[in-house]
Amino acid sequence: QVQLVESGGGLVQAGDSLRLSCAASGGTFSSYAMGWFRQAPGKEREFVAAISRSTYSTYYADSVKGRFAISRDNAKTTVSLQMNCLKPEDTAVYYCAADRWGGYIKSRADEYDYWGQGTQVTVSS
Repeated sequence: QVQLVESGGGLVQAGDSLRLSCAASGGTFSSYAMGWFRQAPGKEREFVAAISRSTYSTYYADSVKGRFAISRDNAKTTVSLQMNCLKPEDTAVYYCAADRWGGYIKSRADEYDYWGQGTQVTVSS
């Protein structure tokens, strides 16, 4: 069973940066495509970014493109999300997710198999 644990969330001001990390255990991390999603109060969970398992191809939601960067370290079994130029609308619980059939990057939440518990990011104006 794969376990994902996010960290790095917090309260920041608009324009600040924050780096989220997700530590994976169990399974074969290097075979999974990884993604970040977020969910704001009263809204559905939405895709933020994803990274392929081996080619390190990345894909971003339009709302974060140019501000966020996803990366992974297969040796450390971690995936990170560097968030720059944060905006109040980035406020949400951020979730790390793993797609065990990670042949290509996916952006739908129902295509991911494992999820972390989430970490809160709050951006004040």
